[in-house]
Amino acid sequence: MLQDLDARGGGAASAVQQADVKSVPAGERDRRPLVVGGAAAGVLVLAAGGWFGWQYWQSHRAPMGPVPTVQGNRIPDRPRFQEPPAAAKAITPATAPLHADAPSSTAAAQEVVVTEASAAPSTAPATKRVAANPAKAARSADSEEGSTVDMPAMVAARKAARAKAAPSAAPVDGVVLRELTPKQASENSYRRALVALQEGRVSAALADLDKAVELDPRNDAARQTYVSLLLENRRTDDAIRQLRLALGIEPRQPGLAMVLARLQLEKGGPALDTLLKTLPYATANADYQAFLAGVLQRDQRHAEAAQHYRDALAISPSNAIWWMGLGISLQADQHLPEAREAYTRARGNAGLTPELKAFVDKKIEQLSR
Repeated sequence: MLQDLDARGGGAASAVQQADVKSVPAGERDRRPLVVGGAAAGVLVLAAGGWFGWQYWQSHRAPMGPVPTVQGNRIPDRPRFQEPPAAAKAITPATAPLHADAPSSTAAAQEVVVTEASAAPSTAPATKRVAANPAKAARSADSEEGSTVDMPAMVAARKAARAKAAPSAAPVDGVVLRELTPKQASENSYRRALVALQEGRVSAALADLDKAVELDPRNDAARQTYVSLLLENRRTDDAIRQLRLALGIEPRQPGLAMVLARLQLEKGGPALDTLLKTLPYATANADYQAFLAGVLQRDQRHAEAAQHYRDALAISPSNAIWWMGLGISLQADQHLPEAREAYTRARGNAGLTPELKAFVDKKIEQLSR
């Protein structure tokens, strides 16, 4: 057999030449372990990265609790969720108001991720971002009153709180309206009347003045302007009525009492009663005392008239008219020497017209005989 094999393969043509056989270089023999080691290290790095990524994702995933449902228009108790390590936390609007779990230390900076869960278990939750400010969260809760989650108790409570905290007058179109007091409304009406007077609208001014004194009967400026305008338009009866109303409210107005007394003298009214009612508040008013003395003198009550003339002259001793009035009452009351002295004082002061000077001279001549 060996001979046969040697005969078959021992030909010169098929034999392997010694010169064609070469050895493998040493560098190529050493590279194979490095390639195998690098591949193994890459596999280990990929495996470690996948494991750490899985652990990070699991640690930042917020656990979801069971979705509560609203039954019988009652808000169910808040479920106890496990607090996640991150700043954000997941809550459902059906369990509590949006601002209930907002962290107080990060209320102005952080945001809360709110998960709105519907009643159907198969529906995927939708998320929206709401600022963790309690006021803004409350407004967001108010905007969700018409959502699929029915919360009539919460809605009613919010509306009641807003109605209680709202001011007396709500802003309309950016303008804050507030109810005016009668005094403020009267003053506004009085100012409108003054503007109407400047523009020559007398009828409008009278209407505004009447409204002003009706709203605030103690608006003295409006009352006096109203009376003056009525007198200018010869509405004496209306002026008397306004003056009586003013003195009935506050009798400490000597000026109005004197105007009313003059009008009553023209109409035959109780001028003396008007002056006597206000007299306690005008004892230091020389004009009032002299005017009252003249009314008393007209009613032939000369003794009282002389006393009030003396009171007026004690305040203003240089009034020639009042000295003349005092002389008339003293002469009528048969106090002739005092009367002649009074006439002489009147003649010595300025203020008499030529007619009155002639009258005083005549009286002095009569009393000197």
